[in-house]
Amino acid sequence: MGCVRPCPDVCFSTQSQKGWQYVKKKTRFVSELKSGDAVQDVFYLAEARLGQAKNGPFWSLRIMDKTGEMPGRIWSPQSGQYRELQSGLFVVVSGKATNFNDQVQMIVDSLETVDESEVDMADFLAMSDLPPEELWVRLAELLRREIGSKSWRRFCARVLGDDEIKAALLWAPGAKSIHHAYAGGLLEHTLAVCQICLEISRLYPILDRDCLLAAAAFHDLGKAWELSSGLSRDYTNQGRLVGHVVMGLLVLNPFLEKAKGLSEDDILHFKHLLLSHHGEYEFGAPRRPKTAEAWVLHLADNMDAKLKTTEEALNEVEPGHWSPYVRSMNRFLFQPVRPPKDDPRPRSKSTTQLTIPLSFNEDGLADEPPF
Repeated sequence: MGCVRPCPDVCFSTQSQKGWQYVKKKTRFVSELKSGDAVQDVFYLAEARLGQAKNGPFWSLRIMDKTGEMPGRIWSPQSGQYRELQSGLFVVVSGKATNFNDQVQMIVDSLETVDESEVDMADFLAMSDLPPEELWVRLAELLRREIGSKSWRRFCARVLGDDEIKAALLWAPGAKSIHHAYAGGLLEHTLAVCQICLEISRLYPILDRDCLLAAAAFHDLGKAWELSSGLSRDYTNQGRLVGHVVMGLLVLNPFLEKAKGLSEDDILHFKHLLLSHHGEYEFGAPRRPKTAEAWVLHLADNMDAKLKTTEEALNEVEPGHWSPYVRSMNRFLFQPVRPPKDDPRPRSKSTTQLTIPLSFNEDGLADEPPF
């Protein structure tokens, strides 16, 4: 679809048998926009709602790219040009960034829809630092290497080896907006929780490491279906009505029913870990932690989520300064002045650090589906 007006900085055109086609090249990102900036660029229209103001109808928008999202408005009389606006489309937005209530928003003069084939999806889909495939392999190798029970190894291998589960895990975000909110975020969070649980199990030998690691690997499995893996990262109907804690257990039940060598007590304990990992009823836990392993999983999950949120909030904050207000934590966060890391003492290599590429041997997995 053609541009509303000439826009040489946004697109260039090529002649085809079907006519002129426009190739959109994104140059301005949400995180870079400041009040007063004039903008003409491609964004993803995540939300569009028609409202009514004193001077006429207006459109309330939410536009986004891989760096974040921002609100937008189309005020009257321009709003009258758009009888219908559908979310979930790419649009070329022409307008100006302004400051309202300490938040930058876009005042839109005009917009034009763009076909998905005309944009570079890498400009819109935030990704984990490591490729999701590599995170998945690292998770599988950690479980293969660290779980002593062949029965638990076989169970984990069969779950991870399921094509539908793997496809869902690879692109799932870890949350809608608070932490790990990007493709591969769920795997990144899961791997970190497994590593934390592994280290704690070395400090406390009383723990059932095998059951703990299996539960850590799948504690958030339901998030692969609770949240959409597309650009909008919104809750699915299942996510709103059932929730990821219960959804994950429903997905795992068929594997548990066919698991060989796991006792009823093993399976019951595993289910308790999944159902209690949110800690308290008010945080969405159907059950509160009642075993040592359940406490470890809950605290490891909470630790990684909190530290990732803190890391993201302080990512661009200079030492000695404060972050903007972090709504999910109900506080500002401080970036301390840390000493340089010049300790001459040798540091031991992390026991959870892995080397890629990885190979899988017959250590309890030879008869399992390939990873």
